[in-house]
Amino acid sequence: MNYLSPSILAADFAHLGEEIKRIDEAGAQYVHIDVMDGRFVPTISFGSPLMKSIRGLTERTFDVHLMVEEPIRLVEEMAECGADIITVHAEACVHLDRTIDKIKEKGILASVALNPATDLSCLEYILPKLDMVLLMTVNPGYGGQKYIPYVTQKISDLRKIIKERELKVDIEVDGGINLSNVQQALDAGANIIVAGSSVFQGDVTSNVKDFRKIIG
Repeated sequence: MNYLSPSILAADFAHLGEEIKRIDEAGAQYVHIDVMDGRFVPTISFGSPLMKSIRGLTERTFDVHLMVEEPIRLVEEMAECGADIITVHAEACVHLDRTIDKIKEKGILASVALNPATDLSCLEYILPKLDMVLLMTVNPGYGGQKYIPYVTQKISDLRKIIKERELKVDIEVDGGINLSNVQQALDAGANIIVAGSSVFQGDVTSNVKDFRKIIG
């Protein structure tokens, strides 16, 4: 199945509860939550207090993307805040296997993110443990960037590997996704679509519904 995961980093924080209600009622299946530490990426976003405050607003899947150094430090905290999926960056983990095990121990779906230029080979041994791989289609840290075209081939290559190894692993894409290029990502093999500015700029309800018409 295909899923839409609107990134609340692009939402209007003065009316965040209303924004989450809009994407929920319009049919977005996930809520994408970008946690940034100002070290792995230049920006600082938000953390557990915000997650706790919004968890009761929706039953949709909390798709938590940790853009932080050594994310194993935050796994337990994110679990307590209601995370359903935790994504960590391969580039940010000294011990990636141990970090994935920690997520699994909490009964949470485990995902690894790769920056655009990071080779898929780093997933070779860990892939069977994963529920999802997030392929960044921009360099992480800022919203509103343009989709990097070469990642389309990377999506296709990863989907081929997953099929050849007969694994059940979702592919999520994040960065610069809009209504004009989302089909390209889907055709390449992605099935979970993160969209920020293209959901929250303008009419949120209409934007979600337009994405859902394409995504299914």
